[in-house]
Amino acid sequence: MSAAVDFRTCPLCEATCGLRVELDGREVRSVRGDPDDVFSHGFICPKGASLAELHADPDRLTTPLVRRGGELVEAGWDEAFEVIEAGLAPILADGDRNAVGAYLGNPNAHTLDGAIHLRALLKGLGSRNIYSASSVDQLPKQIAVGLMFGAGLAVPIPDVDRTEHLLVLGANPLASNGSLLTAPDLRGRLRRLRERGGRLVVVDPRRSRTAELADEHHFIRPARDAHLLAAIGHTVLTEGLADPGRLAGLSSGLDTIAELLAPFSPEAVAPDCGIAAPEIRRMARELAAAPRAAVYARIGTTTQEFGTLASWLVDVLNVITGNLDRPGGAMFPLAAAGQSNAAGEPGRGRGVRLGRWSSRVRGLAESFGELPVACLAEEIETPGEGRIRALLTVAGNPVVSTPNAARMRAALSSLEFMVSIDCYVNETTSLADVILPVPSPLERSHYDLAFYQLSVRNVANFSPPALPLRDGMVEEWRTMLRLLGVVTGQGPDADTDAIDDLIALEAARRETVTAGSPATGMEPEAVLAKLGDRRGPERVLDLLLRCGPYGAGLNGGRGGGDEVALSLGALERAPHGIDLGPLQPRLPEMLRTPSGKIELCPEPITADLERLQASLGCTNGDMVLIGRRHLRSNNSWLHNLPHLVRGADRCTMHVSPADAARLGLDDGARARVASRAGAVEIPVEVTDAIMDGVISIPHGWGHDAEGNRLRVAAEHSGVNSNLLADETVVDPLSGNAVLNGIPVEVAPA
Repeated sequence: MSAAVDFRTCPLCEATCGLRVELDGREVRSVRGDPDDVFSHGFICPKGASLAELHADPDRLTTPLVRRGGELVEAGWDEAFEVIEAGLAPILADGDRNAVGAYLGNPNAHTLDGAIHLRALLKGLGSRNIYSASSVDQLPKQIAVGLMFGAGLAVPIPDVDRTEHLLVLGANPLASNGSLLTAPDLRGRLRRLRERGGRLVVVDPRRSRTAELADEHHFIRPARDAHLLAAIGHTVLTEGLADPGRLAGLSSGLDTIAELLAPFSPEAVAPDCGIAAPEIRRMARELAAAPRAAVYARIGTTTQEFGTLASWLVDVLNVITGNLDRPGGAMFPLAAAGQSNAAGEPGRGRGVRLGRWSSRVRGLAESFGELPVACLAEEIETPGEGRIRALLTVAGNPVVSTPNAARMRAALSSLEFMVSIDCYVNETTSLADVILPVPSPLERSHYDLAFYQLSVRNVANFSPPALPLRDGMVEEWRTMLRLLGVVTGQGPDADTDAIDDLIALEAARRETVTAGSPATGMEPEAVLAKLGDRRGPERVLDLLLRCGPYGAGLNGGRGGGDEVALSLGALERAPHGIDLGPLQPRLPEMLRTPSGKIELCPEPITADLERLQASLGCTNGDMVLIGRRHLRSNNSWLHNLPHLVRGADRCTMHVSPADAARLGLDDGARARVASRAGAVEIPVEVTDAIMDGVISIPHGWGHDAEGNRLRVAAEHSGVNSNLLADETVVDPLSGNAVLNGIPVEVAPA
């Protein structure tokens, strides 16, 4: 009997690679790259190949767990929701909605349930205490582009397939598979860049896998990327190299950039960066002279004390060199569904509103509906009105992934009640009162609403479930809606179909009042009738596709050119995806700023240049800590898969030979690393791939907590680097945690 074959998009990282999955009943025989996928063309990384292990992991939860007598034990769904009702209802009945908080992990960006129905749950919860992994990751970039272009996902993407000069800072796309850059097989794409005569320049405190592939690599002192970018901009402007072209007429504030960057000459910043002034000038001249160039920066630049400034300066450079919104430069994708800057009146909008409320204890500002997770522990610990007494976590592990992990664990342990939606009993969920499991990736449909908005090429690919739900499992969106019923007073047995209808009706209503939508002017009920019998997030996805820029409309036949007429049905008939073409210029129609222009000098950002100038000549410690990524890791949640943890120990401390000799550290021995927040002991790996004065420890490890039920991860527990991260130190513009450039003391253990 031949195996069934399922073609689907990998849901485990941002690359969105196509997979060819062979199934024998519910057993996965093999997972390979799909050679016919319109985007990845057969490329696959170790994470995608591990999908079979994730599906069959014996530690994966298949039934709810509730706490009885201090232990988590199996229970039925009805019992679990009765316990949730008993735990949350009295807290909410006291009248303070902020007493119940929520933490959302990174995997929510990889699921339709998380992208669509989780929003409804949070809205129903009505709490201002919402936190997510965004504020230990990309939030500064979202704030920068939100203020510049009017939308938080309006991130210019380097057109790596056509560029001739790519400057990369604080990113290791060969390990991350791209981040805020959806592009399968980046190694192949960067290799082809060089083969066509292009130039790849990498700036990083560590000689990463990407740096090894580059034409040149520059060591830089951690947290000094904004200084370097400002100096490159200073050089471009003072040497007459700026050539914004048509962007000059589309930008507000272009005439003030030179004055703002005047203090940051290459000579002024060179001692701070560790890069000589002549080299900075050469880098600037080559960037400006390239016919097509792009600047790209990622987590090393966002998780630092000047994260928002660095993120802003990346796109200042793309503008003043004329490389924004042109082929081979930094471009704006046009996604098939869910993109705010592709709907409504083109070229103008409300922009983003930040700081609508602040955290109760420290006064850290809200952005995009969330508070910085660096203040979550204190909001639980500190008495008074608005204190978080109960917490919902969804696919998140803040005990490992947020700063001062020891304080976070203690804070979560003190909660009156906690409920988690998760597939594992991990460092965080082991503290919960109820854990609600979720289907395997093969039991759920998949479409990347977020990552196609960050894609190096416009594509669309939908994956229906490959397998039916196992006995006793419930769709995650139904779990979310049942929780919504609890927090809105409907009780533990709320009608999830009725709530789902209301969510779909609201999505339809928005389309009926959106300029340019094929639903404009229709009755919402009539819009839903056009979508047939689908339920859950698939129904909303079908609506978004039909009303999107390539959509078939609600009566069929409407396309976005070249006979493209997208609907969910059309994608179901195209299991390898639909190629919508290379990125095209989108300015000015994609702008959603009130002025209708690129806001090149947003006041909240430019005001922070005074702090950047004040830092000139200041060191951030004799030794500083940075993070590290590996191709086989994805944050904290894939370390229970044997395929991804085999081989040599990856959780080591990288240190340079000179520093090792100075500090008395031996390769293979153990070091003690201490910061204000805590201390760890970790194996030493002496390497010339890291600059003097810097150590590197990978993030996402530390699986030795009591209560874990992750057998493989426990055998490869490693060290949690976030025990060293200081929750009191943040990028002030975003509140994003500082995870790179942490001052530490290092000594033999």
